[in-house]
Amino acid sequence: MKVAVIGAGSWGTAVCWLLGGKGTEVTLWAREPEIAEGINADGRNPLFLKDVVLDPRVKATADIERAVYGAEAVVIVTPSHGVRGVAEQMKPLLQSGTPVINLAKGVEQGTLMRMTQVLEDVLGERSRLAALSGPNHAEEVSKGVPSAAAVAAYDENIGKLFQEMFMAPSFRAYTNPDVVGVELGGASKNVIAVAAGMSDGLGFGDNPKATLMTRGLAEMSRLGAHLGANPLTYMGLAGMGDLIVTCTSRHSRNRALGEWVAKGGTVESYASETHMVAEGAGSAISLDDLAHSIGMELPITHQVRSILYEGHSPSEAVSVLMGRAAVDELHGMGLVEDEG
Repeated sequence: MKVAVIGAGSWGTAVCWLLGGKGTEVTLWAREPEIAEGINADGRNPLFLKDVVLDPRVKATADIERAVYGAEAVVIVTPSHGVRGVAEQMKPLLQSGTPVINLAKGVEQGTLMRMTQVLEDVLGERSRLAALSGPNHAEEVSKGVPSAAAVAAYDENIGKLFQEMFMAPSFRAYTNPDVVGVELGGASKNVIAVAAGMSDGLGFGDNPKATLMTRGLAEMSRLGAHLGANPLTYMGLAGMGDLIVTCTSRHSRNRALGEWVAKGGTVESYASETHMVAEGAGSAISLDDLAHSIGMELPITHQVRSILYEGHSPSEAVSVLMGRAAVDELHGMGLVEDEG
């Protein structure tokens, strides 16, 4: 199978390692010509995961037309804010019916669309679209550490196609028909991880972090339930699994961003220092807006947004969250009527 991987950051590089190691013919599109040149010269990405050696079947190009030409499937691994742009570039190049799977985790600002909705808006043919999400840090996937993810598709056959494509000795892919839940879970957990990082940055211990993660999961489930997701999805890989790893891992950009900000840094200085995109920063805005558009409140998400963009301090946010009115633990999760 010939596969085009669109995006040559850490996750895109790890995906190429995974697919190439299975014998898949992969063409990686890199925005930066130096990445494509480095991979073709010695099989390594010179900017991301520099120690990972890619299979010779993986070729790279800075020409998206070359990457997509003849592809039997496309894997999009750009940051979420870049998905619409690459989809527009691919639109005249893709053959009708070519399966496309998105690995970016976010909700588009302004339109408040999930990533497969963005792809449908640009490419059409919703039935060929899928999303993959789970507790998958690129640094570990690319070392063959046992990992797993959920593949959600609108069409069962497309889901199974991508499941088979990603299954490997060190990587398990599970199908899940709940596209809404898998995508929103992947976007929402990044914001909660920023909050968890802020807790770390303030020097708090295990109690507040566990509380943030648990109430964050409730917040994620509540939003998903209102938008048609299956609440059980949030107990799986794209929900609780991804939330745990993103809130606790040393590899987590979102957790690191939260810690950075709690110690006096900013979103801009973090990006400048690390050259990394922490998706939770943008998702704090889009998810907060999405919740307001359907008359919902996401307390943790709103406080993260206020800290990142409105000058509020993490200490203020703690007081606001701890001072909220008492409610039933399961309110608004589709299990009891009262939302509080």
